[in-house]
Amino acid sequence: MKHHAVFPATRNGIVVGRRLFISILLLATVAVTMLVPPSPASAVTYPAGFTQTTWGTGLGRVTAMAFAPDGRLFVVAQDGTVRIVKNGTTLPTPFLKITTDDQGERGLTGIAIDPNFATNKYVYLYYASFTPVPHNRVSRFVADGDVALRSGGAVVETPILDLDNLSTVNIHNGGAMNFGADGKLYVAVGENANGSNSQNLNNLLGKVLRINADGTIPTDNPFFATASGKNRAIWALGFRNPFTFTFQPGTNKIFVNDVGGSAWEEINDTVRGGNYGWPTTEGPTTDPRFISPFYAYPHDTAAPVNGCAITGGAFYNPATMRYPSDYVGDYFFADFCNHWIRRIDPVTKTVTDFATTTTPHPVDLKVGPDGNLYYLSRGSGAVVRVTYTGSLAPTIQTQPASQTVGTGESVTFSVVAGGTGPFSYQWQRNGANIAGATGSSYTLSSASAGDNGAGFRVVVTNAAGSVTSSVATLTVKNDAAPTGTISSPLNDVKYVGGQTFTYNGTATDPEDGTLPASAFTWTVDFHHDQHVHPFVPPTTGSRTGQFTIATTGHTETNVWYRIHLTVRDSGGRTQDSYVDLRPTVVPITLRSNTPGLSLNLDDQPRTLPLTTDSVVGVIRKLGAPSPQTVGGVAYQFDTWSDGGSATHDVATPAVATTYTANFKPAATSPVVITRTPIADATANAGAPTTSNGTSASLASQGTNPGQIAYLRFALPAAPAGKTLTGAVLRYRTTTLASAGTDEPHTIRVSGDAWSEATLNWANRPALTGAALGTLPAGAVPNAAYSAGVSPASLQPFLGTSVSMGITSAGTDRLWFWSREHAAASYRPQLVLTFS
Repeated sequence: MKHHAVFPATRNGIVVGRRLFISILLLATVAVTMLVPPSPASAVTYPAGFTQTTWGTGLGRVTAMAFAPDGRLFVVAQDGTVRIVKNGTTLPTPFLKITTDDQGERGLTGIAIDPNFATNKYVYLYYASFTPVPHNRVSRFVADGDVALRSGGAVVETPILDLDNLSTVNIHNGGAMNFGADGKLYVAVGENANGSNSQNLNNLLGKVLRINADGTIPTDNPFFATASGKNRAIWALGFRNPFTFTFQPGTNKIFVNDVGGSAWEEINDTVRGGNYGWPTTEGPTTDPRFISPFYAYPHDTAAPVNGCAITGGAFYNPATMRYPSDYVGDYFFADFCNHWIRRIDPVTKTVTDFATTTTPHPVDLKVGPDGNLYYLSRGSGAVVRVTYTGSLAPTIQTQPASQTVGTGESVTFSVVAGGTGPFSYQWQRNGANIAGATGSSYTLSSASAGDNGAGFRVVVTNAAGSVTSSVATLTVKNDAAPTGTISSPLNDVKYVGGQTFTYNGTATDPEDGTLPASAFTWTVDFHHDQHVHPFVPPTTGSRTGQFTIATTGHTETNVWYRIHLTVRDSGGRTQDSYVDLRPTVVPITLRSNTPGLSLNLDDQPRTLPLTTDSVVGVIRKLGAPSPQTVGGVAYQFDTWSDGGSATHDVATPAVATTYTANFKPAATSPVVITRTPIADATANAGAPTTSNGTSASLASQGTNPGQIAYLRFALPAAPAGKTLTGAVLRYRTTTLASAGTDEPHTIRVSGDAWSEATLNWANRPALTGAALGTLPAGAVPNAAYSAGVSPASLQPFLGTSVSMGITSAGTDRLWFWSREHAAASYRPQLVLTFS
């Protein structure tokens, strides 16, 4: 197992440990006042041409960061603070501060920016919540400028996933989050220092998860059919503490960095349903049950080339290249303990040093929109930017594409270059320069037959060199493209689930005239966020068609249907057009009549009250888990406001609707608690100064002489969720009891300030208030009797003690055994029933 704070070393005045907390969060004692990293010349080493600058300071115990599309950098700290770094300056007002359990490795450890941030402003955080018990949570927040949206002074928070309860161990929490190209949110979770969690599909610990942006679970997850509830979110398993991970832009490759145990740090090329072996294996393995790491490096307390905790990773595939071309596609990764950054070629697996010494304790790496590498320094509470100051020869990032046009039509060829600007461009036709064609694109305004087969390329030049693009071939046909029109439905028409649409189209061609039905090809795609699901496959041979909107499957609202029409003329020229159908959306609200309970929506537990948008006509599954316990009280499902069963489907109605689940206290078995007196004694008027506390019997008589039997009981507090509903005083008469006793004896409350050893008639406490109960008339020697006692009268004394006295109005005397009797069954008992 990974050990902690072993072989401490001092660097830059900071005491660190080889196996610190997750490696990252161990530095709870790091001086946050150390805000400025050491200068590059004195401590930080990079390849020639690279240098670093501090990009934001005063950020505290940093754990993760994420760039927004507008270039702002959101940085999170373990204590729950989120700050924004804008243009290299930390804004003075935090974006938000949440309450979090930040002991050990817990706290705020993950952040992700929604792919549609430009329009929805969503920011997702992963943090340890205290309530109702410690557990990690993923919540969504909304940016309102440079601060989080607030309502009534409070930050607006939408929890979307509550993970499993944590043990008392506060390490191995994970926390990294990223959106994939499929629009899903991926979440890395540590195993909470319990290796068995990693191989268990009945919890989310030690896993990489995949969820929709609203917290629901995609039905194509690998364990959706075999796991249950929120465990269907599991995407891959067998991890120890996957503190960071990232996607390679433009691919589906996910590299997960798993902080290792006793020997190895791992980079795992993570695939759908993959099992990466922890705790059975660590590092490279040949066990066929598990996937061996893509790359692993060993622990070494002496050699800086090795390390002890992998804590950051980023692929270098930016839209704008700022580093030499041999860096493109490489994966940067960092070690927390030995303060280095290295890079690995994903194709050859060649590993190369990048920064052999960094500002202390790098914890997260990102490639920014400007094409530079950024890392978080836990040791200095700062963001560091790494830039290349040398001149970069140009590269072609987007090649010009071959095209086909008709005679007289225009055509444009374009190129995207990378490297150090400024660039100059020279377009060539068939290898010869085109006069005046010196921009990043070239347009031929009217293609002719003489242009058919011509090849176009561009030479890009800067101060460091030049590069020539590939050749794009122009095909010119003496055939104008056809024109197709979708006549119905109209673009952006609204739809509801279950609605049937008929589509129609027309098409003409300058050479062919009206095109036949065989020229038409229709396709319908279902769009969700940034990806597409085929709905109606390409269908050729008709000017019309029909399809019905689905009512099941996706329940999100960022969806639409696109009807494509492709028409083809006799010469093979085509033209494409489309119309979109947009969903009709209404809000639905889930509530409960009992605060603190949760409900399920589409099989996923939700915190109440919940209001979410839904597409009209789409089926939603409502669930009321039962029983549930809140505040120690068990509740069972009673009814839904729409009359449905505990779990039932509803078609989203056309108007905003609230569904309320009604619960009632669950029927439970009563709790019976029996108490014997903690003190009892008889006060006798015939011997007013005599104490009878040690007597084995008690006597009750109204007059001649008066005698009062006193009893004190220690009463329990009511069990959680229970109320005192019954109380009975049980007693057994002595051999002196008179068979002729026909006078009832009354139980009343007495003062509690008396001692069994000193109580007598002269100092007896008064009997007050209404009667608690009555001992029945008649007394058979050595017989067992019961007397009902008012539960309401005892209620104020629960959790303390109550004294009561027993007497009668007349001369009949009742003798019964005291707590001093040798046999427990003969002693008085107060039997309490809680229901």
